[in-house]
Amino acid sequence: MKIVACIKRVPTTDAQTRVAGGTALDSGSFQYMTSFYDEIAVEEAIRTREAHEGEVTVVTIGPSEASKELRECIAKGADRGVILTDADWSGRDCLSTARALAAQLEELAPQIVFMGKVATDRDNAAVGPMVATMLGWSCVTNVVDLELSDGAGKAKRETEHGIETHEFTLPAVITCDKGLNEPRYAGLKGIMAAKKKPLDELACAAPESQVTVCELTLPAPRAEGRIVGEGVEAVPALIDALRNEAQVL
Repeated sequence: MKIVACIKRVPTTDAQTRVAGGTALDSGSFQYMTSFYDEIAVEEAIRTREAHEGEVTVVTIGPSEASKELRECIAKGADRGVILTDADWSGRDCLSTARALAAQLEELAPQIVFMGKVATDRDNAAVGPMVATMLGWSCVTNVVDLELSDGAGKAKRETEHGIETHEFTLPAVITCDKGLNEPRYAGLKGIMAAKKKPLDELACAAPESQVTVCELTLPAPRAEGRIVGEGVEAVPALIDALRNEAQVL
């Protein structure tokens, strides 16, 4: 079985954001990591190969430096990596990202593709369904349980109203949610082996984004807190502030 996991390189959660030039973030001091839900996607891809045999390819759009994240995925058990190198990767919109991934997936011809349900930098949750639509494949989002057999599968997805169960045929795109699995850590053997496994850099054949950032500003700083009193005597003043100032009561 050919299996693909798509990942995104995102700033670490402790990154300090600063605006550069009014339309972009100053990323000079950023440290990067694999988006949290994409780690779940990589783990599910590896587990699928362990259950059904085959090969796991990890694909990302980004700079050459994204080899760090791909090597980490390979160290956990993926077989190879592909970087679609793109100077505009951080500002690309969902549609152009999906088109670039769909073109690469069409060439790789996998039976199943795993993605995180959402990237932890943009929170759009759009690329997975877009890719599936462009390819004409099945798609189940927010998956928390998955079974595959004989060219088909059954997935449970979490919704606001409870758990839904869907049956689908392969090929398919699955977007992964918390609860589907627990991502493994890379062992020393995997880290050493990852240095020798193939990692390809290809030009990203993506169209221009249809979205243009006109202005980027940081949120206004929060007002400083204040102490309204101490002990039980402060309760009336606290309630008054919550009701009339914060307006949360």
